[in-house]
Amino acid sequence: MELNAWTHRLRTLYDKAVSLNRGGNRDLNSYFTPEEKDFLSSIGLKPINVYDYVEDWVGSGEPDWDTFLLVAAARRDFFLYEQDGKANPAELDSDELPARKATLGGIEWLPRIIVKARCFLEGGLCHDIMFGCGGDRHFLKTHHLHPADFLRTVWSARDDDEKILRFVQSAQKNAGVTPGQISPMR
Repeated sequence: MELNAWTHRLRTLYDKAVSLNRGGNRDLNSYFTPEEKDFLSSIGLKPINVYDYVEDWVGSGEPDWDTFLLVAAARRDFFLYEQDGKANPAELDSDELPARKATLGGIEWLPRIIVKARCFLEGGLCHDIMFGCGGDRHFLKTHHLHPADFLRTVWSARDDDEKILRFVQSAQKNAGVTPGQISPMR
């Protein structure tokens, strides 16, 4: 098998989903064949993971394919190397997330996005939660972070939220942003 065959196959499914979504199809169950779902499962993704990114792309023009691919690659790597290719049956419900206004180190949304990132890496987000939603994108842009970099930092930090906080603060510092300049979350 070609080294990057999984990326090409994922791109084909992504493009298919874009076409369906642009055509007005919002029925996730009709997007992928059983074989396509098996492929997604083999790289640690669920159909909803593709659908959410496609729906946002079609609706707002972001996140783009490259971002989706890097986020999917982080999940795939975690799935293969940390979970030994075994799916996580547990799912986090939206009411279990930290509040939008919760803070860590004075930074709103950070506790929430950390939990979402961990659950996404583990394959444990319910259908109502998306890592990379509009609120996440606002947070990441505000703090000069790429979603895939954030995921990989959360992965390497394990349960050390302070390490993640330092990463966010470092990104702000490197971008020349002082904490008082950061706009509050909506």
